[in-house]
Amino acid sequence: MRVVIGEDEVLLREGIAHVLASDGFEVLASVSDATQLEREVFRHLPDLVVTDIRMPPSYTDEGLVAALRIRHSRPDIGVVVVSQHVQRRYAAELLNGDGGGFGYLLKQRISDVRTFTADLRRVAAGGTALDPEVVSMIVARASRGTAALGRLTPRQLEVLGLMAEGRSNAAIAAQLVVSEKAVVQHTSNIYDALGLTIDADDHRRVIAVIRYLQSAVPPTQ
Repeated sequence: MRVVIGEDEVLLREGIAHVLASDGFEVLASVSDATQLEREVFRHLPDLVVTDIRMPPSYTDEGLVAALRIRHSRPDIGVVVVSQHVQRRYAAELLNGDGGGFGYLLKQRISDVRTFTADLRRVAAGGTALDPEVVSMIVARASRGTAALGRLTPRQLEVLGLMAEGRSNAAIAAQLVVSEKAVVQHTSNIYDALGLTIDADDHRRVIAVIRYLQSAVPPTQ
């Protein structure tokens, strides 16, 4: 899997590159600012981009802006943004799209190498990977969502939150201490509530997550 990394902190940048290379990723470029990031991405056309949100020169949202431009121009490239903190506005901007292939992770989670690399592979394959704190923020604001969200039971919202993290049915079942069959039934009911037809494609799970996030996260703030 081919990846380009954007991170201004040299030790973290080199650390991520080393971790990924050790796990079979091909690190095509590892850069320190958003301008270089976009240049290297459009030069190499990788499978995946991993970038910090705050990068030079202003250390505000240059990395996120670059990620959004990449996502708009090349939706086939997976994009994972990493941050020190959960920011509602950043989450809303990242999630404002119709496809998968994105992630929003907190930097402290990167120390769990196996989970981190699994998240990256899932995003590169078109899925989602959201930090539990990001999902918790979204669920806490779900009361401002659409009528479709209002039709979901508390358990279904819980299942959908775990889906948003990118968990498999087996992992959701283990987390909630229920059977996989029960999880399948919950997800089926969620699809119905969100108006997803029975003949939807294999990305129904991703579509359900994105609709949930788009309706739950306010467009600004």
